[in-house]
Amino acid sequence: MTGGADRSEREGLSTLVRLCLFYAAIFLSSGVSLPYIGTYLRDRGMTGGEIGLILAIPLLLKPFTGPVLAVWADGFTLRRTPMVLLLIGAAIGYGALLGPANLWWFILAWFVGQTLLSTVSPLIDVITLRRARVDNFNYGIPRGTGSSAFIAANLAMGAILTFAAPTIIAVWIAVACLFGALAAATLVPPERVHAEGAKPLRSERWNGLSELLRNRTFVLAVVTAGLIQGAHAFYYSFSAILWRKQGISEPMIGVLWGVGVAAEVAFMWFLEPLRRRWGPELFLVLGAGAAVMRWTIYAFEPPLWSLFPLQMLHALTFAASFLASLRLIEKLAPPTAASPAQAINSALSSGFTLGIATLTSGPLFDAFGAFGYLATALMALLGLAGAILLTRRARSLSSDRLRF
Repeated sequence: MTGGADRSEREGLSTLVRLCLFYAAIFLSSGVSLPYIGTYLRDRGMTGGEIGLILAIPLLLKPFTGPVLAVWADGFTLRRTPMVLLLIGAAIGYGALLGPANLWWFILAWFVGQTLLSTVSPLIDVITLRRARVDNFNYGIPRGTGSSAFIAANLAMGAILTFAAPTIIAVWIAVACLFGALAAATLVPPERVHAEGAKPLRSERWNGLSELLRNRTFVLAVVTAGLIQGAHAFYYSFSAILWRKQGISEPMIGVLWGVGVAAEVAFMWFLEPLRRRWGPELFLVLGAGAAVMRWTIYAFEPPLWSLFPLQMLHALTFAASFLASLRLIEKLAPPTAASPAQAINSALSSGFTLGIATLTSGPLFDAFGAFGYLATALMALLGLAGAILLTRRARSLSSDRLRF
């Protein structure tokens, strides 16, 4: 699986352009799967509780499946080879959603598709972070291009559903994954998993994973990022419902969501270099502090005019903390354990923590309405405490190095 990407390099496509195209390819699937899978499952006869169960299971199991798949991926010679296989497997899983309208069948199909697709992101992040450092480009450019593709896919499916049946949702996701597999084979640089070319034994790869989990600073960084990212759960689940209750129209709700994602993309494209100057620990502090403020204010149902600047805080609550966590994990993990390290980070921040917070958001909403945001503000406050501790540890380490 080297010929396609090698040809693209010879034909003049830069590494940055090829990575931008690949991120766009894989976000074409998530741009439809995340916003619209509930619509598809509802059309197939699933209840709200069943849909919640189907969607939560891959998130709750991600702390186990993510590291296992990452260790498996490190057994290949090239990093892109397992990406191709994962995306083909995801296409099969998502395609199975077209099968019988049975709860257990849907649980299995969604678990396979979502688990395999979500593993691709930390694997490509490992390549992009290293290439960004070596080739001197901004990691946020390809990642922001992916977010832009997410918006485009979201809008396109919204338009398609005005005249097509919801079956098109599962078809789009499966085909997009196959397109992503082709992109992985032809666009992703032929990076070796291990620079020396030798594959470590499976036992050695598992030992590297266990060493990561014994590193207290690494664990603190992962938990901190997980708390900040998981604090978005109530917003993801119930912001639209609460805004409707305030009398905000559907088109305006779409604009508000667009403002948040646009702020995220702008941050990644233009402001990520500040992270290099300030360091990932400070960015985590900024992201957590913004999250505490944002979710606390949302609990009191602020007026429409104030929602626009509050939505722009998504640049800090999501983008800043996301980029900071990637860089911090890269800094703390040895190169031989780069894939498992990012997989663990992804498993907690966009997996288990988000899954638990999503499951608890429903009862919080039923019992307290908008005041449910205060629970996520508390999560962000705990994340802020972790970020401050990480900053102090980084300063202490820098002081120790200066002494020697």
